Amino acid sequence: MAKELNLLPESTLHCQNGLKHDPSNEELKKLLRQIESKKMEHEQREAQVSKAISEAKDLVSAIKSRGLKIGKAMYQELTGLRKPVLDKNNILHWPVLLLYAEVMSSDFIEDFCETEMLSAHLDMHSNMFSESCPPLSWDQEHHYTREAVELYYEAGSGVSLSTTKILCCLLEGTAASHVENIGDEQKDANENSTDGSSAGKGSSKWVKVNEKRTLHDVLKEPNFVIPGIPVFFVVSKRSSFYKEFKSGKWAPPP
Repeated sequence: MAKELNLLPESTLHCQNGLKHDPSNEELKKLLRQIESKKMEHEQREAQVSKAISEAKDLVSAIKSRGLKIGKAMYQELTGLRKPVLDKNNILHWPVLLLYAEVMSSDFIEDFCETEMLSAHLDMHSNMFSESCPPLSWDQEHHYTREAVELYYEAGSGVSLSTTKILCCLLEGTAASHVENIGDEQKDANENSTDGSSAGKGSSKWVKVNEKRTLHDVLKEPNFVIPGIPVFFVVSKRSSFYKEFKSGKWAPPP
């Protein structure tokens, strides 16, 4: 492909010179149109690659400036390749996965602004948790009401990725997913030597989330390694499972 692209200027010149001597040559005109089309496709593709890399680098910069740690993506069978978005006001919007630990069922919040409180989104789900509504298919005893649910994150469970690896993850599924050597290996080495790569010492633990805090404040906790995108576990104080969960006897399936 690269060799073909390198020949385009030469081919263009050849066609143009040929048409100077034979302006009515239809074959040369057709070939020139094909070459111009190839050049345009290449330029558009390069523009898409450049845009994807620029946006990903802006995201990495925003993540790093906030002191957030990103780990290996989890539960992608539920989330796909969804990624955070940085808006024009430099505010991060995260896709957020809610997992009901008791049954490993899930809900997904497509756009969770980092400045919003957790309670705001749970309140938006209040119809689902309302006692006047039919219970969730797996919650026949209606334990999962708005007043009964609590959110937790798993602390100390992940390894923080280097800047280059975060960049590569953010480029997955974009026009620049094939690009290599876009990071700074020396910078990555310096990062690993200064701040370490693991957020937790020893075994993981469940940390209850204060719903009145913003998403940003929760994510920047030093023991929170974001598994690609934020994942919160939902449990109910009314459920018999609650005691098992709180005792630390439960762990997500591998």
